[in-house]
Amino acid sequence: MMKKVLTANRLKDGIAVWLGANGQWLENIDTALIARHQEAADALADAGKSAFNDNLVVDVDLIDVEEIEGEIYPIRLRERIRAAGPTIRADLGKQADFKQATAA
Repeated sequence: MMKKVLTANRLKDGIAVWLGANGQWLENIDTALIARHQEAADALADAGKSAFNDNLVVDVDLIDVEEIEGEIYPIRLRERIRAAGPTIRADLGKQADFKQATAA
C-alpha cells in the first residue's frame, strides 16, 4: 500500500493542514501522521470525517506520499503546491517561510 496522510483546509482560515500524531491539524506536512497500512488509513479517514462533521476542516482527503530522507513529499503536484507553495515562485508560500527561517 502507498503511504498516506490526511489533509484538509482549516475552516476558519482556509489554510492547508495535515492531521498530526497528536490529533491536531498542523500547518506543516512534515509533522503529519503517516498511514502505512489500510487499517491506519481507515482510521485517518474516520478522523477526517469527524473533523468535517465538527466544522473544523473542509476538503478532507487522504493523499499518497513518499518519504525521502525523513521528509514527506506528496506524489501529486497539486498536493506539493498545497504543502509548499507555487512551483514557479519559490519566494511565495510555506517554502518561502522555510528559506527565511534557515537564512537567519
